[in-house]
Amino acid sequence: MPRVIVDVMPKPEILDPQGKAVHGALPRLGFSGVTDVRQGKRFELEVDAADEATLAEVAKIAETLLSNPVIEDFTVRVDG
Repeated sequence: MPRVIVDVMPKPEILDPQGKAVHGALPRLGFSGVTDVRQGKRFELEVDAADEATLAEVAKIAETLLSNPVIEDFTVRVDG
């Protein structure tokens, strides 16, 4: 069965306190060279077919249920 991935991220202009907390912890843990961190969500949906109609339906699912379009952007892609 095909798998469709939906990645949801805060819009660039939205503050990301979780990402900032991770970014702040990295130097304390000995990691350097990371200039920014943004934290998001990933959803994996198994579907019957990965055709255009199904991807459009998954995009509608992402827009209405998986994300908050006011503060988040999402992408839909087929895994593999």
